[in-house]
Amino acid sequence: MAKEQTLIEMIDISKSYDGEIVLDEFNLNIKENEFITLLGPSGCGKTTTLRILGGFTKPDTGKVLFQGEDITYMPANKRPLNTVFQKYSLFPHMNIAENIAFGLKISGKSQEYINDKIKYALKLVNLSGYENRAVTSLSGGQQQRIAIARAIVNEPRVLLLDEPLGALDLKLRQEMQYELRRLKNELGITFLYVTHDQEEALTMSDKVVVMNQGYIQQMGTPEQIYNEPENAFVADFIGDSNIVDGVMVEDYVVKINGYKFPCVDSGFGRNKPVDVVIRPEDIIIDKPGKGVIDGVVTSNVFIGVHYEMCIEAGGIEWLCQNTRSFAVGQNVSIDVDPENIQIMNKPQSEDEEAISLEDVLGEEQDQ
Repeated sequence: MAKEQTLIEMIDISKSYDGEIVLDEFNLNIKENEFITLLGPSGCGKTTTLRILGGFTKPDTGKVLFQGEDITYMPANKRPLNTVFQKYSLFPHMNIAENIAFGLKISGKSQEYINDKIKYALKLVNLSGYENRAVTSLSGGQQQRIAIARAIVNEPRVLLLDEPLGALDLKLRQEMQYELRRLKNELGITFLYVTHDQEEALTMSDKVVVMNQGYIQQMGTPEQIYNEPENAFVADFIGDSNIVDGVMVEDYVVKINGYKFPCVDSGFGRNKPVDVVIRPEDIIIDKPGKGVIDGVVTSNVFIGVHYEMCIEAGGIEWLCQNTRSFAVGQNVSIDVDPENIQIMNKPQSEDEEAISLEDVLGEEQDQ
């Protein structure tokens, strides 16, 4: 299979607002036909990244390349990209067909071409026959689909989506996640998606870029991001985690509050302080004496698919998720399979917490 070509390069991009750094020498490569999600808390720089790519914001330093061409200062309407915002920005005085045709008319396309494109786009978003409907008559999900239809008729090489599902209810949001993935596969367009919703990112993406304070914290597949977080921020932000202090006694053995657990990690040295990440669903709950640490259940809540419990064990309150229910006050033990224990170096400074893209890319090339 042919290797996808790099489509977009963001090189040493920095951006400040009122003296506050939003992006700090930010680097990102986007390959053709990828679905990349920028994920992070509010203020981490993800929307600024999208706006710089779309041509709506100019960086202070750095450059943006599209297939090797410098487009850093190219106007937004000249770029081979289209943007779908959370507020869909549909024109209320135009019907659906007129909204979709807006960009095509500006480009001087023939009416016959425009009519064909409108039908094609509406079919793609499962809204055939809606040409003459008013924008105000549509639900939020339907308006979102029309905004996407308006973008795709322009045949962009890249579609930028800035939290487009944020205003939708949970069920509709989940439906639209699958719709967007289907559209991406059918059209062969590169998608760059911005969200603070970790579930959205893990569900839809080929690659997730976790951001914080203008830096890339980690970049990888959804499975890599979830199962192998590279620092405490990623582990805490992506899903629920138990992040506890530990000591790497030697290769393949970590001690947590005096209790030794076998693990699969090595190369940390002997008796070195580390951060230990254990996912709640990976904690094995059993009878007292069968696991590594005995404890007692302090809370139990049923949340649909499983029970979410807190277990006081070894001086730590562990968050656990299990399909079996253990009563509050019940004595239990906990254990963890070695492959489900993630060991991380403790950061020595704030700067060390931010992983550079060069490190991430180096690891990707080694794989």
